[in-house]
Amino acid sequence: MIQPKTFPRWHKLGLWLASIVLMFGGFVLPAHATGVYDVPYTTPDQPIWLVDQSEAISRTNESRLNRELAELAEQTGNGLHFVAIRRLDYGQTMDEFTDKVFSKWFPTAEDGANEVVIAMDVLTNNVAIAVGENLKELIPAETAESIVGETIGYPLRQSSYNQALLDAEARVGALFAGEADPGPPEINEINVESTFTKAEDTKTTSSTIWLIVLLVLATAIPMGTYWWYVR
Repeated sequence: MIQPKTFPRWHKLGLWLASIVLMFGGFVLPAHATGVYDVPYTTPDQPIWLVDQSEAISRTNESRLNRELAELAEQTGNGLHFVAIRRLDYGQTMDEFTDKVFSKWFPTAEDGANEVVIAMDVLTNNVAIAVGENLKELIPAETAESIVGETIGYPLRQSSYNQALLDAEARVGALFAGEADPGPPEINEINVESTFTKAEDTKTTSSTIWLIVLLVLATAIPMGTYWWYVR
């Protein structure tokens, strides 16, 4: 009578590892999408100056921006607010999102007359701005477009998220104070920061290496075990 073959323990271990790797490789959590409902409410007594749901702004700059934007509003009577997110809800544009945040925070024309909201998406590098009625002479459409596309847009495309908001604060702050528009910052071709590997890139590279190693092990162990068993 021919006895059924039994698989050795190492072969079972290899199959188990392969299953783990396949499950690991296929299980990828999508980035959390942000909608206007994810943005907290603000009140006149407790205004919100910066919402960072992208986790791209350092704590030092977050504290700095909150402090300086509050001082700017006190000195000029005009409010500048930032929203940084990682990914928009499906089917929503950045302009729509920014307008909805503006309406949520300032439900009447009077409430938002002296307010500006700038939102940026660090995944797609999209930026949008909403300007209150009383500030449209200080920040006409052409200037607003330059703030979005150049002052914020350029550093954003270089993954310099903190610099993007700091530059925007400086430019809009000058306009709020009645000064001449300083324009976008000069673009330097040599970027010192680009010579350093970003932490996010390092994490991605490490994860990729580990996944490749696990895939190789999951393939090599069962094959080695099989040939050893056949011999």
